[in-house]
Amino acid sequence: MKSLTLLILCCMMTASLSAGIPDTKSVSPAESPSDDGVFVKREEASTLVRQKRAGAADLSLAQLESLREVCEANLACEHMMDTSGIIAAYTAYYGPVPF
Repeated sequence: MKSLTLLILCCMMTASLSAGIPDTKSVSPAESPSDDGVFVKREEASTLVRQKRAGAADLSLAQLESLREVCEANLACEHMMDTSGIIAAYTAYYGPVPF
């Protein structure tokens, strides 16, 4: 019984490991990954990653307070508000900021 369990475990492990590894012999040189494509220049990366975010400076105190009141009705949103900020919590639970 132990040998059957061990055999099944080895078969499952072999199948899971071989599923994620591509066959390197069948990859043509044109498709092979190059070392140059892994790294990107800092300026190019910053333009790709940069996103427009609504910041707390863009909203007035009254607008932030109204977002806070909406978010306080949901306990999960309130917890996220305490850890990640009001903009992130409101956006995660209720969508984009309406103003």
